[in-house]
Amino acid sequence: MASKPTVEERAQRAPGRSANRRHVVAPAAELPPGARKIVSVDGREIGVFNIGGDYYALRNTCPHRGAPLCHGRLRPLMVAPGVYQLDREREAEILKCPWHQWEFDVKTGRALYDDTMRVR
Repeated sequence: MASKPTVEERAQRAPGRSANRRHVVAPAAELPPGARKIVSVDGREIGVFNIGGDYYALRNTCPHRGAPLCHGRLRPLMVAPGVYQLDREREAEILKCPWHQWEFDVKTGRALYDDTMRVR
């Protein structure tokens, strides 16, 4: 009689369960700081970003209208500490949707103007 599969084996075979697993997408040299690469993982397009030497992955679908989000422009996070003041707080960490200009923090996936909206 065959033994029952372990929890890990079942999770690996379950569809849509790849979010918690590691996937090799490219050698680190192919993704230097500031670069991005869009890859397919289990049939889903994922954008992988190198922000200052750290890697982040976001689904290439804007939750607003389904645009190819990871093709959008990266820009700095700007803050206004006072009247007529504008400072760059973080460089190239905000991803702007190419269709309707919605903005998402690459590090957290959260939308800047709607904390309930998130890209995973």
